[in-house]
Amino acid sequence: MNIAVIGTGYVGLVTGACFAEFGVRVTCVDKEADKIARLQKGEIPIYEPGLEEIVRRNMKSERLTFTTDLKQAVSRSLVVFIAVGTPQSETGEADLSYVRTVAEEIGHCLDSYKVVVTKSTVPMGTGRMIREVIQKVSGGRTHFSVASNPEFLREGSAVEDFLRPNRVVIGTDDAQAAAILKDLYSPLFLIETPFIETSVVSAEMIKYAANAFLAVKISYINEVADLCAAVGADVHDVARGMGLDRRIGMKFLHPGPGYGGSCFPKDTQAAMAMARASGQEFKIVKAAEQVNKARPGLIVARMEKRFGPLARRTVAVLGLTFKPNTDDLRESPAIKIIRLLKEKGAGIRAFDPVGMPGARAMDLDIITCDDEYDAARGADLLVLATEWNQFRNMDMKRIKEVMKQPNLADLRNIYEPEEMRGLGFEYMGVGR
Repeated sequence: MNIAVIGTGYVGLVTGACFAEFGVRVTCVDKEADKIARLQKGEIPIYEPGLEEIVRRNMKSERLTFTTDLKQAVSRSLVVFIAVGTPQSETGEADLSYVRTVAEEIGHCLDSYKVVVTKSTVPMGTGRMIREVIQKVSGGRTHFSVASNPEFLREGSAVEDFLRPNRVVIGTDDAQAAAILKDLYSPLFLIETPFIETSVVSAEMIKYAANAFLAVKISYINEVADLCAAVGADVHDVARGMGLDRRIGMKFLHPGPGYGGSCFPKDTQAAMAMARASGQEFKIVKAAEQVNKARPGLIVARMEKRFGPLARRTVAVLGLTFKPNTDDLRESPAIKIIRLLKEKGAGIRAFDPVGMPGARAMDLDIITCDDEYDAARGADLLVLATEWNQFRNMDMKRIKEVMKQPNLADLRNIYEPEEMRGLGFEYMGVGR
């Protein structure tokens, strides 16, 4: 089967590469000529474990190609995935201008039956809009189907999530399209992956409902952590006691400085905007978003209460990306905390295993360091902001030796409080 993936951002590139790994012939399309030229050389624009190897292997096997020629890619493909960006507008809604433009381009070059599939996260009703646009532009000259196949890719684990997913959602009202998409995903039958077949609008809703729920879960455990700190409980024990209840589960019960990245902040805003447009109010999601928005300020206030005024003090921040195993700095709690620390008059020394190039391109006014020990040198306070594996087993005696004052704000609860206090650190965790 030949397929086209329009858009070579995070979702599009992972989707195209992993379908090629399934043995499908994939053409990835993007209008940015420079980006396509780099991809054709095997240069990957994002950091995602395992992705570079899959791209290069399938390019060598000629199952994966990159082009700016959308017409040719659509013409030779049976399935066309739309994986372009849906950025947040000023009012919170998902901006569908890129999706609409691609639908128009598909309509202009439609020459035979195609299944047009949204892979991007799009609001309910987008599938209907795509159908209307293609129908109008093509003049009805050939039959086509529209489907929704939302992605559930975690940054840092995206390849694994695609190749071994929890579920595959296929939303379409067309039996032929459903059969084609199930055939496309047939390698997953061998590992008994659950398939959910539903309407287009329900598939669109599933993605938003899932992301909004996970955002709620994160904000909930952060509030539980705050209550634990107030009453003298340990949030680790509380979270474990909750998570072993199968109705709740252990995932996303890890307190910290809040959620970030390209999905949860944008998708919660879009979910609330869709609710407003439908005459509803997403009260629980709104509360979760408010808790998350306030989180960095609350964390910094607690640092100042615990360690004293931050003005003219040096703070070492370890971890800048919103989560480990990615170079994504978008909506990163660590970056928000750095900006707040700067407002307090603190000087910042920072290190991240892969996020340094992106950090240097931002207007942060910080000292970027070579490693965690370099960052800690001369610091009055060490802040563990992102739980990269290399930060989980640092030589804390060495860290203490190079610091000016042994103050530790462990925002990911990586280390045990009593052990750190035994080493002489003034320790602050989250909910412990």
